[in-house]
Amino acid sequence: MLELRRLDAVRTFAVVMFAAMWWLMIPVASQAAPDSKLWEHWTAHDPDSTTSVDHGKWDEFLIKYLFPGEDKIFRMAYGEVSERYRKTLDSYIAALAAVTVSELNRPEQKAYWINLYNALTVRSVLDAYPVTSIRDIDISPGLFADGPWGKPLVVVEDLEVSLDDIEHRILRPIWKDPRIHYAVNCAAIGCPNLSWHAYTARKMERQLGEAARAYINHPRGARRDGGRLVVSSLFDWYAEDFGGSEAGVLRHLAQYADAPLASAIADGVSIGGYEYDWALNSVAPVVADRLRKRGS
Repeated sequence: MLELRRLDAVRTFAVVMFAAMWWLMIPVASQAAPDSKLWEHWTAHDPDSTTSVDHGKWDEFLIKYLFPGEDKIFRMAYGEVSERYRKTLDSYIAALAAVTVSELNRPEQKAYWINLYNALTVRSVLDAYPVTSIRDIDISPGLFADGPWGKPLVVVEDLEVSLDDIEHRILRPIWKDPRIHYAVNCAAIGCPNLSWHAYTARKMERQLGEAARAYINHPRGARRDGGRLVVSSLFDWYAEDFGGSEAGVLRHLAQYADAPLASAIADGVSIGGYEYDWALNSVAPVVADRLRKRGS
């Protein structure tokens, strides 16, 4: 009986190890993104509401620690954030958590959830820093969970909310706006830039359009490689949000493409590959040194 138990334990261990190795061997670009699945509670809103949410503290934090690089990628000085500004960030998130979101109008809600997502992402990185990738912050539940996205990080209207909830159960299914993918930031080099300013209801359309144009016309969004396009894995993971097919993705890209990308799409170029860089969007040492010298 003892030998049988040992054999069962060995078999169980072997199965778990094989599953873990199989998961790690899956290319990042082929891993499916969570489905867009509505959380009904957050559909409540007041179209007549004139209440606006104050995002001033988030603006203050971003202007202080977010830096545009010469390569047009925005990076965060995680390692230089002072205790004072950690408290500023915590205070901002706490203020958002205290908002009765269901009493806001739709544009205010959209800005609310985008800013909350980005602030929570930055705080998650700060809590774990130093890390080389957000995917190293393995706090999500589940044996093969990756990153911080599945763990509840805030309580809003007495409900625990995770980053996955905000993106896939609130923003995507309620607004069905593919430009949301250019607004929510996953703290990776391959991700669309974290905006230098908070999203607001009044400026939302302009901000989303600018974010889409900036990403699509940057090499990490789409670039020509011979007779094909290599595009961000975002357009693979969330293909359903971008038309559900390669043709749909190309139509979406064409809406925001500048020359020569627009010309390539018009000429009938096809998508030949997907790429994504999960390295942390942290500033270069020279920028960090400049920050230390001027004080924080």
